[in-house]
Amino acid sequence: MSVATRREIFDCSRLVSVFEGCFGVTENTSLVGGAQEPLYRPADDNNSRNLLYFREDYFASALHETAHWCIAGAERRRLVDFGYWYAPEGRSADEQRAFEAVEVKPQALEWIFSLACGYRFRISVDNFADRGELVDTSDFRRKVATQARHWQRVGLPPRAARFTRALRQEFATPAALPERCFEPEALA
Repeated sequence: MSVATRREIFDCSRLVSVFEGCFGVTENTSLVGGAQEPLYRPADDNNSRNLLYFREDYFASALHETAHWCIAGAERRRLVDFGYWYAPEGRSADEQRAFEAVEVKPQALEWIFSLACGYRFRISVDNFADRGELVDTSDFRRKVATQARHWQRVGLPPRAARFTRALRQEFATPAALPERCFEPEALA
């Protein structure tokens, strides 16, 4: 596939449109690109809609932020950025473990969304060692794969299931994926 064709297929406007069709009216929420950093902003006195911002025009960022939104409960959706903290690159080992604990479900869901689009998923620990090398991700990859397989067996949370069905329709991908799609080795 050429770069131009890939860019056309994985145009973020398609994700924005699918999200709007699924949740624009029912959840009063819009997916918005072009942000310098991802952010969820619930409706307030200045804005009547909930806004889910993704970074620039990155397809993976849109999928990832949508994953966070799809699993956030009603209380978290009333909080800026769902009430999560974010420590930038250079986290301590304890901070990294806390980050990964929060990221297992969103990244498993992002992986499922990516497959529904036919888009390559890349796991992210969003942290580098002092020498610029990636930290060991094997345990995190295993946890993300386990969560994805679990959802494949028991079903997705309702908003995630709705979005996945709509993505499969938009991107013409198969309705069912074999569980072997969700092996940790696929994330290497």
